[in-house]
Amino acid sequence: MAKSKKEQISNKPFFIRKNRCVSLKLFPLNLNPMFSQTKLKQEVVVLKAVILTAGLGTRLLPATKETPKVLLPIFALGKNKKLCVKPVLQLVFEQLYDVGFREFCFVVSSRVRRAVKNHFTPDRDFLRYLKEINKQEQADELRQFYNKVNNSTIVFTNQPKPRGTGDAVRRVKNFTGNDVFLLHMGDDLILSKDENSHLKRLMKVFRERNADVAFLAARVKDPTIYGVIAGKQVSAELHEVKTIVYQPKIPPSNISDVTAYMLKPNIYPEIKKVKPMEKSGEISLIPAIQSLIDKGGKVYAVELRRGEKRID
Repeated sequence: MAKSKKEQISNKPFFIRKNRCVSLKLFPLNLNPMFSQTKLKQEVVVLKAVILTAGLGTRLLPATKETPKVLLPIFALGKNKKLCVKPVLQLVFEQLYDVGFREFCFVVSSRVRRAVKNHFTPDRDFLRYLKEINKQEQADELRQFYNKVNNSTIVFTNQPKPRGTGDAVRRVKNFTGNDVFLLHMGDDLILSKDENSHLKRLMKVFRERNADVAFLAARVKDPTIYGVIAGKQVSAELHEVKTIVYQPKIPPSNISDVTAYMLKPNIYPEIKKVKPMEKSGEISLIPAIQSLIDKGGKVYAVELRRGEKRID
């Protein structure tokens, strides 16, 4: 028996945002930088991004006592390439938006949830007030940000305690479902001269190499405090990862995973196997990535280019 129109509508996927049902935005593959035009045009893909914001930012105390690290301001180029001040998290969101992402999940703690939600809630009354006091330039900058927020679907997932990246990722499974997704640190920003080239390169490698995992990487001064990779150098900027270890006493290289990762849903079973670290109780993402490698999974590291600046 044919379903009624009401029943058909109710079966559409949706997220709740601002008391509205928002249908998932689907992008034709031939219009999307994640996929080549050789794919069937009838196929669609949901571009999903997970942004981690629940960290305590203890290195920056006392500045982060009341202001979450992800909302600390930095100078940036805004509308019409004019200098302005924006929170790091907003810049991360805008970079992802500008390369095509429209579905966002913020992983938050109770400590940062209110501040993050408030920042990503458009305030039209404030815009009108700025106009009344002749702050049109600032109003235009906020309006541009609000337009991007309104064109996106944004949901929040709680991480009660900062128990590591692996713990954060396993909490977003209901959001990502069976889709590939991008994981981005909310307090870690890459500034690229070429219009978010770092994200485009990451997405391209993930697609063209049919990778299970691809992540950005950088050469660091002290690799003993990071995740460190070893493997085969494919090109000047690309490494096929054979080993990745967290905070090694004897690092196999000085190349560390940073900032952003493209992941497939096959990461979830591997995260389940990861044991919490003895001292911190954190669940790292790195052992799950190594587990995929051990099973024959393809993992690639995309090195930052000279001139690309990392802010964390």
